[in-house]
Amino acid sequence: MQESSVIQHFLQKGIEQGIEQGTREILIEGILENLEVRFNTRNLQAVASTLAYVDDVQRLRQLHREALQTPSLEAFWQTLGLIVTTNGNDSR
Repeated sequence: MQESSVIQHFLQKGIEQGIEQGTREILIEGILENLEVRFNTRNLQAVASTLAYVDDVQRLRQLHREALQTPSLEAFWQTLGLIVTTNGNDSR
């Protein structure tokens, strides 16, 4: 009986991690799409690579809002740099 609760715990943990990873991927896609449409650029590989290091879903949500409101791609880069350098990632 105890073995099944251990298995259940690990299954639940795996499901939670999968949901969080999916949320991260959707947020990153949304950020990139917003920047692409707003600034008419498809050259966002460097932004995508940097976003991949942000593990915190809340920080990605903040960046998603920033991508909607930022006056320029350069301003977004500045915000992204601040977030990444102030513990915006978990050192992948």
